[in-house]
Amino acid sequence: MTTHYPHRMSKRKRARKIGFRARMRTSKGRKIISSKRREGRQAQAV
Repeated sequence: MTTHYPHRMSKRKRARKIGFRARMRTSKGRKIISSKRREGRQAQAV
C-alpha cells in the first residue's frame, strides 16, 4: 500500500500561483504582503 497525497501540486506551479512574484502582480496581493510585513513576518510568500 502506497501513501496518497491529496492535491499534490508541483513546486513550480505553486510558486507561480501563490509565490512572491505572483502576489506582487496584483494590488490585492501587494496588500497581503504589506500586511504580512506589518505583522513582522520574515518570509512573506513561498
